[in-house]
Amino acid sequence: MESITQRLLTQGFGRPSGLLGRLGGRLMARGNAATEQHVVDLAAPTGQEAVLVLGPGPGIGLEAAARRSAHVVGVDPSDVMLSMARRRCAPAIARGRVRLASGTAARTGEPDASADVVISVNNLQLWPDVTTALAELHRVLRPGGRMVLAAHEKWLPTGLPALAQTVRAAGFTSVRTWTWQPPTRMASTAALLSAVRGG
Repeated sequence: MESITQRLLTQGFGRPSGLLGRLGGRLMARGNAATEQHVVDLAAPTGQEAVLVLGPGPGIGLEAAARRSAHVVGVDPSDVMLSMARRRCAPAIARGRVRLASGTAARTGEPDASADVVISVNNLQLWPDVTTALAELHRVLRPGGRMVLAAHEKWLPTGLPALAQTVRAAGFTSVRTWTWQPPTRMASTAALLSAVRGG
């Protein structure tokens, strides 16, 4: 049975809902902003590329990706986060550069080979089945497409070497892992992984 603490964490951060979800979203917007921007910079989408952002939360990374790429899709299971992202990215949505949809890493709802870049920041630890999620990301990425994942190092379900091995087993190549310290007190060390979808 879920404890009160677990329920509060789930409603605030895991699958944000209600007032706690909105408060969690505000904290995420502040605490994750540097990492979100860093991951978009690492992924370096171009003006001709389509980007899939998994768990965009309040939309910081989504907004950053929309400034650089042709089209961005944000997929999140939380209605509260989709609503916050919708408000933040309203101008880009109106121009047709951003689309939001309900979904998860394991079930994005996106077509095969529809994305050039996949980005995920600080939600890998919430994926119930990492192997299934990676298979889904391999499916939606075009051959040669790239993926950049970031997670709080202290909350990573496995170490980076084990995660890299799982990513390779899912058909990705050029897998790299490292850590990065965001330049803000609120953010903890980020564990980063980049990879390319094999043919």
